[in-house]
Amino acid sequence: MDLSRFSINQMTVKQLSLPELVDACQDLGVVNVGLWRDPVQTYGVEATARLVRDAGLTVTTLCRGGFLTATDPDARAAALADNRRAVDEAAALATEVLVLVSGGLPAGSKDLHGARERIADALAELGPYAEEHGVMLAIEPLHPMYAADRCVVSTLTQALDLAERFPAHQVGVAVDTYHVWWDDRAPAQIARAGAGGRIHTFQLADWTTPLPEGVLNGRGQIGDGAIDMREWQGHVEAAGYTGPIEVELFNEGLWARDGREVLAETAQRFASHTAA
Repeated sequence: MDLSRFSINQMTVKQLSLPELVDACQDLGVVNVGLWRDPVQTYGVEATARLVRDAGLTVTTLCRGGFLTATDPDARAAALADNRRAVDEAAALATEVLVLVSGGLPAGSKDLHGARERIADALAELGPYAEEHGVMLAIEPLHPMYAADRCVVSTLTQALDLAERFPAHQVGVAVDTYHVWWDDRAPAQIARAGAGGRIHTFQLADWTTPLPEGVLNGRGQIGDGAIDMREWQGHVEAAGYTGPIEVELFNEGLWARDGREVLAETAQRFASHTAA
């Protein structure tokens, strides 16, 4: 298998500790990982940086920053401070990309436009800070079913409308098949993002039904659902993206299995459903 571009997102095999994940990657010849802040903080940011560096692994992204839609001044200040910490952590891990999940509507609000404008206000502060630390921010649009509680940015159009207010080396987008596959405007927006140098990461997950209660953990293993991975890979590569391809799965069934087995299966699915 050619796994040179394959990156395993830590959430796909969250049952593995960081040392177990690193060991499994070395055994399988996986050279890229996407990390999440909570387990990194638990293990220690500097300890994690040493662990992956000594193993020869590249950290492709850090998830996640964001949740920038609060109206309360104290909550907004806390969110900005947390995002600056996230930038610091990304820099310590030597990754160039911090993925942002923008945040849902504040309690009692129905103002999607206002929430998106508050994201822009926050990016005006965070973008230069990220640039100073060698980190790029990647706005990830999430499927519209998450708009109320998790992410008011639902399409690549909306994500790019925000990102393009700032330099591309500060703010771009994350393209995740799970969140954009349904949108017939997405291919044109991927081309738009590529023309501006704003595709900062590309992630794969399949769409399977029925969705679980709560819907958050419904991402299907590659090849089990409705999404043509090669088609979407073709879109991002036609737009000029040649970087790592991350597989990020939230799936209770996968988490209940042996993590090494899931990692091996995911690598095999990646090889079978993407173009070399």
